[in-house]
Amino acid sequence: MKRSAVLRIALSIASVGIFPAALCAQTSTSTASSAGGTMPLSTSAQNPVLGSVPEAKPTPGVLRLTFRDAIERALRQNLAGLLSEYNTIEARGEKWQKLSDLLPNVNGDLQEARMKTSLEAEGLTSFPGIGRLSPTIGPFSFFDVRASATQRVFDWRAIQKYRSSAIGEKVAQFNLKDARDLVVLATGNAYLQAIAGVARVETAQAQVETAHALYDKAVAQQQAGVAPAIDTLRAQVEYQTRQQQLIAAANDFAKQKISLARVIGLATGQEFELADKAPYEAFPIPDLETSLQRAYSLRSDYQAAQRRVAAAQLERNAATAGYFPTFDFAANYGEIGKVPGDVLPTYMVAGTLNIPIFQGGKVHGDVLKAEASLRQAQAQMADVRGQVDQDIRNALLDLKSSSDQVEVAQSSVNLAEQALTQSQDRFSAGVTDNLEVIQAQEAVATAHENLISSLYLHNLAKVSFARALGRAEEGVREYLRGK
Repeated sequence: MKRSAVLRIALSIASVGIFPAALCAQTSTSTASSAGGTMPLSTSAQNPVLGSVPEAKPTPGVLRLTFRDAIERALRQNLAGLLSEYNTIEARGEKWQKLSDLLPNVNGDLQEARMKTSLEAEGLTSFPGIGRLSPTIGPFSFFDVRASATQRVFDWRAIQKYRSSAIGEKVAQFNLKDARDLVVLATGNAYLQAIAGVARVETAQAQVETAHALYDKAVAQQQAGVAPAIDTLRAQVEYQTRQQQLIAAANDFAKQKISLARVIGLATGQEFELADKAPYEAFPIPDLETSLQRAYSLRSDYQAAQRRVAAAQLERNAATAGYFPTFDFAANYGEIGKVPGDVLPTYMVAGTLNIPIFQGGKVHGDVLKAEASLRQAQAQMADVRGQVDQDIRNALLDLKSSSDQVEVAQSSVNLAEQALTQSQDRFSAGVTDNLEVIQAQEAVATAHENLISSLYLHNLAKVSFARALGRAEEGVREYLRGK
């Protein structure tokens, strides 16, 4: 369950459809480290959700980083959120470009010229009744100041293009919300992994101390002649094994901190410590149908997919409108003369009806492309709806499974620690050798690892459920408090 849950988080982050394909990385997950923990997500190429724009300067001293602080920093600095925000601005610019085709264009011109023109170059060498003309005329001057305006009175294609771009801006806004949800998901995963890393280091340190005490006792009993040398060798092997696991756990934790700092945009070299521990509160399992209906109404990626279909329909209408006539209006008014003080008013008003008759199949090609884009958008919307259903069902299963695992793991830790205490007492009394103690210590280590993993998965399931509902920003803090 641990591997599949983290893999779903990785794929959700890596394959989100709001980014261009070149920005989306294939994300792989490696699970068991030598300390039994989950290794940080690795990517074959940079994924924007796993990157950030680091702050310019580190904060002096050691920064105490809470879960809330990590999320707030990530929402400001994470690369995925920033790119999506810039995409929203770009979509707004696209809408204004399309709107400009429907608004009047007004210009003012001021021109003063002195010219000499060649009549011979124009083929005017003579004129009936006048005879041969001078090869040139001029030089002469003129001054013209004029205001002009053009207006596309009716262009159904431009109207549909503008409507489509307006929906495109809404799509970009929903994509921004979805990107922020993914940033929260990635941050929550990274922070919870780091919390689990702290717990593994602390547990490994305690196991080293226990193994060292067992080794000292075995040495003392061997020197007293009440225990064989094999007991000392077993204890020494166990002690060194625990030391190796502590080294590996500390290394994994250091890498997890680096990954967390990268996701949330901490300054390079910023020293920090985690202020929160792994919280655990029983979480009531929500109803499936209620959760699905909430997700369909709240998920930004699904709402964006719906609006992409609407925008594609308008683009198809715009392509079909290539067969329709357009009507343009143009006018200008100004004064023209030899010099600014000697001018006369002039004007021009014109209306143009443009009726397309034959365009070589261009409109037909535009319609075919627009129809294909519409069908693609409809298929993608259906796929996103299916993904929402899958995410909700997976999240509910993970909530139930991880909650049960936490309860079993807590009981197993208590039982394993009792067994270790009894085996140590039996060894001290000379009833048994230290093999039983070492086996009991192994059982305690396994039980603690299972508890750490189950707590991580339980809290990660809460984060995933908030993301599956489409309210990660609001829900993560709430769910991790158990409310």
